[in-house]
Amino acid sequence: MTTVPQSGAFDDLLGEFSPSCLVADAHPEISTLGGWQLVDRSHRIAGRALTIDVPTDSVVDVVPVLSLAQPGDVVVIACHGATELAMWGGLMTTLASMAGVVGTVVDGSIRDVDELRALGWPAWYRQTSPSRCPPAPPGVDPLTWMNVPVRIGAVTIRPGDYLVADENGVSIVPPKLAGTVAERVSQLLATEAAIRERIAGGVRLEQLVAEFGGV
Repeated sequence: MTTVPQSGAFDDLLGEFSPSCLVADAHPEISTLGGWQLVDRSHRIAGRALTIDVPTDSVVDVVPVLSLAQPGDVVVIACHGATELAMWGGLMTTLASMAGVVGTVVDGSIRDVDELRALGWPAWYRQTSPSRCPPAPPGVDPLTWMNVPVRIGAVTIRPGDYLVADENGVSIVPPKLAGTVAERVSQLLATEAAIRERIAGGVRLEQLVAEFGGV
């Protein structure tokens, strides 16, 4: 029986090469998202998704999400192609950091990129825009868009899914698979270490394929 990791359980992978790739290789049901811009390509994070599904006809400031944030969360904002207004910036970053959020994935625009870089904030985003979102008008409660399943491309991200992100992209692990994925990643790392040891010892490619079934 596998043990389901807690919220920071995938943090140990962040010291390995390409942690998102390790997770993607660990199970055929892992979803992935690529094609992101990064504030800093060296950034890598692991945490649980705190989701926001922004209607394209009501793009407003989503700062209320931080009232729901827990330490170790990754804020995921689905904008459905709306990129004219920035959904994340410097002040949101400061507030999110105080709440223990570890990074943001914005399928839309951000701003204050230089400030985010100075703060060392990990952000995955599609575009930039200098224009900020307005506050929500009377009658619009952004909290109703939060902690709900969101769709980015062909991938659905649900609240509480584990995210592992680096410069390769974002891998999404449903909680039910988390224990299996963690165990399989440990096996993959052991196998890769053995392959590197064989390579360093001068083993030929055909021998590696025969022993490991591929490299």
